Amino acid sequence: MIIKEIEAKAILSVSKVYDYVINPYVGCPHGCTYCYARFMKRFTGHKEPWGEFVDVKINASDLLQVEIKKKRKGRVWVSGVCDPYQPLEKKYRLSRRCLEILKEHQWPVVVQTRSPLVLRDLDILQEAPEFEVGFTVTTTDDGIRKLFEPGAPPIKDRLDALNALRRAGIRTYAMIAPMLPGAESLAEALEGKVDHIIVDRMNYNYADWVYRKYSLESKLTDDFFHQTGRELAARCGVLGIECHVVC
Repeated sequence: MIIKEIEAKAILSVSKVYDYVINPYVGCPHGCTYCYARFMKRFTGHKEPWGEFVDVKINASDLLQVEIKKKRKGRVWVSGVCDPYQPLEKKYRLSRRCLEILKEHQWPVVVQTRSPLVLRDLDILQEAPEFEVGFTVTTTDDGIRKLFEPGAPPIKDRLDALNALRRAGIRTYAMIAPMLPGAESLAEALEGKVDHIIVDRMNYNYADWVYRKYSLESKLTDDFFHQTGRELAARCGVLGIECHVVC
């Protein structure tokens, strides 16, 4: 893993998903084969394979402290093209510092991660009523997780973290995106752990080789995505979970 400390020029960026996005890191060791953020390499100049480098924006919180005073209040996504709680966050605490600033200014925040490390910051999350935390959970099969998300935390750890957050009074959600093989039973796995679920299909071709290598092509079809989306929505309806299917 190649780790480089850098000084960013800005940190609170306009987002197409929410009002703003904060990405304290460039790159991620999770190495998800399907990750859309791979496009970042076109702009950062990294030659290393995706998943083998991380740039640490060591001045992220200093920038936010200045920028937040100059911009109109809005909902902030933490994060869009990195995992804000990837392993390096344990050392650098950039996401934590940014959340502290956002809490102090009473800005609404949507945290999205795959890592139970977010539980470290329960003290901040519990003091910010407009914060919510989401986990990307793409399958119930940890064998499938290892194929597509080799460096990411196990599925059980994510489910346990969601449960702990919900019990602590934090608003939670699950992002089932992309739907991987084994996503069909996620509604039951998420019952009682989330306030709502967002479901989306595989929209990128980066992981096509994984489907081919392990003879999973039938799980990469429109039929699979549409059928699985319908099944998840139906099961969520029965279980009383709000569910939004994008695909």
